[in-house]
Amino acid sequence: MLLGRVIGTVVPAVLVDELAATPLLWVQPLDVDGEPDGDPLVCADGTRMAGPGQVIYWVASREAALTLDPSFVPVDDAIVGLVDDVRLYPPEDLD
Repeated sequence: MLLGRVIGTVVPAVLVDELAATPLLWVQPLDVDGEPDGDPLVCADGTRMAGPGQVIYWVASREAALTLDPSFVPVDDAIVGLVDDVRLYPPEDLD
C-alpha cells in the first residue's frame, strides 16, 4: 500500500458502466515523511468517502482492479482506506 493526499476530483467525459458509481480522485503520492513523491495520478475511490486534502492509502495494478465491486474493473490505481494518523518510530524502538 502507498500513501497519498487527495488534491482534487476528476470528471471523465466517458466512463465504463462498472465505474458509474465510483468517484475518481486526483491524488498526490507521498513519501514516508508526508512530502510529495512523484507526479499526481487518478485513483478510483473504493471507499467512496475520501475528499480533498485527506490522506489516503492506495494500491496499484491488479490489486486496484480487485478492490472495486465488481472485481477487475479497468483501473490502474484505487483508494482502499483513509489515514487518521502516521507515526514513525526510530529503528531502535522496533527491536
